[in-house]
Amino acid sequence: MQRRALLGAAGASLLAVPNVVRAQAPITLHGASQFNDEHVFNRTMKRFQELVLQYYGRPVNFVMHNDSSLGLEKQYFEYMSAGRAVDFAIVSPAHMSTFSRAAPYIDAPFLFRDLNHWNQVLDADLFKPVADEVERRARVILIGYAGGGVRNIFSNRPATTMAQLRGLRVRVQGAPIWSRTFQAIGMAPQVIAYNEVYNAIQNNVIEAGENEAAGVEQMRFYEVGPNLLITEHAITIRPLCFSVQTLQRLPRELQDAVRRAGREAGVYGRQTESGEDAQKIDALAAAGRLRKVPFTERPQMNAAVQPVMAAYAREIDAEGIHNRIASLTS
Repeated sequence: MQRRALLGAAGASLLAVPNVVRAQAPITLHGASQFNDEHVFNRTMKRFQELVLQYYGRPVNFVMHNDSSLGLEKQYFEYMSAGRAVDFAIVSPAHMSTFSRAAPYIDAPFLFRDLNHWNQVLDADLFKPVADEVERRARVILIGYAGGGVRNIFSNRPATTMAQLRGLRVRVQGAPIWSRTFQAIGMAPQVIAYNEVYNAIQNNVIEAGENEAAGVEQMRFYEVGPNLLITEHAITIRPLCFSVQTLQRLPRELQDAVRRAGREAGVYGRQTESGEDAQKIDALAAAGRLRKVPFTERPQMNAAVQPVMAAYAREIDAEGIHNRIASLTS
């Protein structure tokens, strides 16, 4: 009887070993990107991974799904909201509008006067009410803010004035504010999937698109839109997002590391992209791939869209944020 009890205890101990091993196995987190490792978004997420490991102090496995292997940013956000497939990604706020009407305002065109103004807004955390709504309704937390690219129009024909922009068929993001502001300027905006822009210009479906330097370079838009119209109509904000469902499953120490690493990786991403932006454009121009076309009527363009911006802010209950941003002096 005593021998059987000993054997039973030994068997139970052996059966428990695999469970101990599993409990000690490193946690795996999945990230996604439309781009390859050279893109600033991927480098920002690489920095995020390094900081998580540094602050957590224990092994974590990171798996990156690059080159749109899991779709586009809109899909990444949906996956994170559902708590499956993707745990973290950098996503344009335009893709959060299903859950928060105010989310696209984070990255609205004609919002910032210059990089100094843009930095002031982020340092003051003026978008916190929007981030809180996204977290509550989409179950995705904005753990950091990357971006910093100045967006211009790449076109298959040059334009230096408002009159020359009139009727330009330009691809814009899906958020309504993009179509409204570009219509106010006199252009003919069209919503087209990002990965279809190149072919759409090549096949004369549209004549132009708008993007920051990193996207123009990575997607080779200069091949179909070699005229870069220096409109400087937007400065990007690209939130580094993390699934709330995933975060809640992690040990408390790892949750803290993710939040801290996200904030710092966002700063790294902003500094990197804003620092490289002009360099990329100058390099493409020097190589003869792109022609910089000065736009001479930016003040007039800005004046045309400000009533639209103010009306949009009221419509999405972001008038308070809009006024605070406008009141900051750069």
